[in-house]
Amino acid sequence: MLSRRAMLAAAPLWMAGCAMRRTTVTPFAPARLARVRVAPERVIRTIVGLRPFRPSGFVVRGDKLAEKVVIHNYGHGGAGITLSWGTAQLALAEAAQVETRAAAVIGCGVAGLSTARLLQQRGYAVTIYTKAMPPDTTSNIAGGLWEPVSVFDHDHVTPKFRRQFGEAGRFAFRRYQSLVGDVYGVRWLPLYSLSRDQPRQPPHSESPNAEIEPLYPDARQLTRTEHPFDVPYAYRRYSMLIEPAIYLDALLRDFLTAHGDVVVRDFHEAGELASLRETLLFNCTGLGARDLFHDDELIPVRGQLSFLLPQPEVEYMTLGPDDIYMFPRHDGILLGGSFDRGVWDLQPDPATTDRILRENAALFNTMRGRARHNG
Repeated sequence: MLSRRAMLAAAPLWMAGCAMRRTTVTPFAPARLARVRVAPERVIRTIVGLRPFRPSGFVVRGDKLAEKVVIHNYGHGGAGITLSWGTAQLALAEAAQVETRAAAVIGCGVAGLSTARLLQQRGYAVTIYTKAMPPDTTSNIAGGLWEPVSVFDHDHVTPKFRRQFGEAGRFAFRRYQSLVGDVYGVRWLPLYSLSRDQPRQPPHSESPNAEIEPLYPDARQLTRTEHPFDVPYAYRRYSMLIEPAIYLDALLRDFLTAHGDVVVRDFHEAGELASLRETLLFNCTGLGARDLFHDDELIPVRGQLSFLLPQPEVEYMTLGPDDIYMFPRHDGILLGGSFDRGVWDLQPDPATTDRILRENAALFNTMRGRARHNG
């Protein structure tokens, strides 16, 4: 064993050795992310969904229908899952002055289920009326990234909508954090926004998205040495991935466990709602509100997704370059990249599939490194 004096004498040499070793360490290595294996033979399914989009944004407001009060909560575009808890909270605030403890929710997608659960947690007896239940709702076809996209057109936004958007986004972001885990299929992952043209620009101060941007933790622009993608610009932040198949089943189970009722029924016009026993109604019908309540501003935005065989080692998400994106879900690697306004067709388009596969393959086949990301 070395004496204290010997250790002190050797200390300068030991410290010098450490200093020399530190100078040989690479200052930063690219993040070691597993490569997504993109190939046509790995595709397990291709699906199409219709986002309920309004240029002026979602609707949350109260209305009268004969002797009943209807609270509208629809038109979330590509952010139905993302904003569902937040717009449900806004909808309940609209109903605060209605003196009843029983409510009907029309629709069993994510907006309807979220609204129903908040009502239950505030002591309401709730019945959901719906023509379809999970897994046959539009919400089951969603990608599941927590990111409020395709919600509005900037030139249609009002100050009132901007306030609602910010409030809904902040409430939903907090709520999902309390649901992280296997039970609800919610998890945090790094999200890489990729571009060949320019660095990611922060939202304009007048944009509703400026209310959301500060929520993302650990966000920054990366240098070329700090990411493995063959693109000039990469912006990394953290967000949550919500897996619809797991999440919607869990919400429905919670609703039924709390003694909620479900009635399978299709409504063709608003007047049919007058026959319901409840006097407080929540309209969470998504695209169905176009015909049910004659909202001609509401249009579909068609999205097509292809799923590859699952890769548990892929633990990150990508947006871009251009319109493509990748989310690693337990039911498969989700690849997307189509936003077709005003298109109602639900049949997969082979040309769209080929483009999504080709552009994603070009991104992942040129990644530097192949090892799993450990941080």
